[in-house]
Amino acid sequence: MQTSPRRVLSIIPPMTQLNTPYPSTAYLTGFLRSRGVDAVQDDLALKLVLELFTPASLAALRDKLPALPGKKRPPALASFDAQFQRYTATIGPAIAFLQGRDPTIAHRIASRAFLPEGPRFASLDVYIDPDGGDPLAWAFGALGVQDKARHLATLYLNDLADVLREAADSRFEFVRYAESLAMAQPTFNPLAAALAAPPTLVDETLHRLTLETLAHHQPQVVLLSVPFPGSVYAAFRIAQTIKAHHPEIVTVLGGGFVNTELRELTEPRVFDYFDYLTLDDGERPLLALLEHLDGKRGRSRLVRTYVREGDATTGAVRYINLVEADVPFAEVGTPTWDGLPLDRYLSILDMLNPMHRLWSDGRWNKLTVAHGCYWKKCTFCDVSLDYIGRYDGIGAGLLVDRIEAVVNETGQTGFHFVDEAAPPKALKAMADELARRNRSISWWGNIRFEKSFTPELCQQLADSGCIAISGGLEVASDRLLQLMKKGVSVDQVARVTKGFSDAGILVHAYLMYGFPTQTVQDTVDALEYVRQLFDAGCIQSGFFHRFVCTVHSPVGQNPDEFGVTLKPLPPISFAKNDVGFIDPTGVDHDSLGVALNKALYNYMHGLGLDDDVRNWFSTKVPKTRVPRNFIARALGG
Repeated sequence: MQTSPRRVLSIIPPMTQLNTPYPSTAYLTGFLRSRGVDAVQDDLALKLVLELFTPASLAALRDKLPALPGKKRPPALASFDAQFQRYTATIGPAIAFLQGRDPTIAHRIASRAFLPEGPRFASLDVYIDPDGGDPLAWAFGALGVQDKARHLATLYLNDLADVLREAADSRFEFVRYAESLAMAQPTFNPLAAALAAPPTLVDETLHRLTLETLAHHQPQVVLLSVPFPGSVYAAFRIAQTIKAHHPEIVTVLGGGFVNTELRELTEPRVFDYFDYLTLDDGERPLLALLEHLDGKRGRSRLVRTYVREGDATTGAVRYINLVEADVPFAEVGTPTWDGLPLDRYLSILDMLNPMHRLWSDGRWNKLTVAHGCYWKKCTFCDVSLDYIGRYDGIGAGLLVDRIEAVVNETGQTGFHFVDEAAPPKALKAMADELARRNRSISWWGNIRFEKSFTPELCQQLADSGCIAISGGLEVASDRLLQLMKKGVSVDQVARVTKGFSDAGILVHAYLMYGFPTQTVQDTVDALEYVRQLFDAGCIQSGFFHRFVCTVHSPVGQNPDEFGVTLKPLPPISFAKNDVGFIDPTGVDHDSLGVALNKALYNYMHGLGLDDDVRNWFSTKVPKTRVPRNFIARALGG
């Protein structure tokens, strides 16, 4: 492909994440530059948050308080108004501290005398030590000054987010911003109504930041990568601003949300905001689109791209897909973070879950070991979609080349490998190559708990810099694991996780409840397995997810094989992914989920490990069928 004369701007829309850039724009920008395209990137999610949390923005927020209905203000607003001067005096130092630019102020923050404290700080009362010790140490161990200060500063930001939500934008969230407007919405109507409504303070701020970003970069094409439903609304607001002020700029929508939710799009109003929508990996569709825009390729030769035919009132949506080979993973290039303000991201502190804390604590270089999943059999997963089903790996030499290039660019040696499941052979080869080059990094990522991870390999990975891994234990029931086609058993998971733990690697287990045919007995037994795994030191962190059936999963495509009946979907012109189902067991999984999460929280902090698991449930449940020494026997003890 010849060099395109067009400047392409990739934007991370609000809200994605605050601690580190979402990697999609870094990959796209690096790839496009490798093909001679003038490509730049910007993070409007970060810009928006930093702009909202300034003394001037807090003053504008306070100005809205008198106009709010009701005589009695919610606690968050009352606290904000009463302590307004302290908020304006501390917001700058608090942000600078969370960015790592002013670590010495941690001592003042940790004293509890510096930051104003709103309703979110009430959570600390749970941990009051009757003997007068550190109230946070009871649940989380002795915290250093920096960690304690970051936890307090995180509560402080959450208080202000609550004020924003109450006073300026009821949909505001740090991650799940206006999520309900996009997730599993069969029609575009809710989103269209929100976009037509008078702008909120958040909308006005984003509008101004969008125009400033366009003026700075002067793009001819803008790519908006939308990974989650919680970034859809803001992406459309950004596109709305572009079309109102710079209609000549070509707007393109892609990302994880599009790939999973909009595969059957028929809603023409989407194209009032975006000229093109692309599916799956963006490299090949973008090359074709740029060639089209440069007059080198006809419209009928676009790849995996939605367009609107005709005018805005009568035009229909058309999907165009000239079949061309995807760009091999070895040729997508090295992601670049050039243009992103790496020193301005916020290191917040989630203390409830060790793995979530790792995720949010500090800025990690995001990298992929391979494209797709080498297993691609799990029946709850979207295995029919490209990002899972098309596996494409690279050699260890090229992978470590990319690692070294990223370290040289960012100056940071921490990596989060974002694969669905990194292959054991690839990780071993990477560890060998890192050792050969005498390259020191820290890294963590997702794996499958398979027997290839021997204690020897676990130690080698630890020596290569691995500090944590996460993998799917899911239901912790051999019957259900077979139904899920996980390819693992509970005793195998026990041995593999113990190998990682013995090597000093933090182990996080993804857990699931509510899978088809899962009985109350299954749930109780699963919790007993989890209790034993924590007690044996196999795992240190976990999270229970409620099973959701999607139309792209084997369960959604073949429900009869799993003993369930899918609920009819309404006519869909916009988002389609989640689908309800009727499980003949009739189990109230939501009520059980409360007990599971309560138990898990305590297990992560070393509490209740000797208790009967039935004690966590609010209703009578059967006694577990799992021998109390099952995991110990599996470990050979």
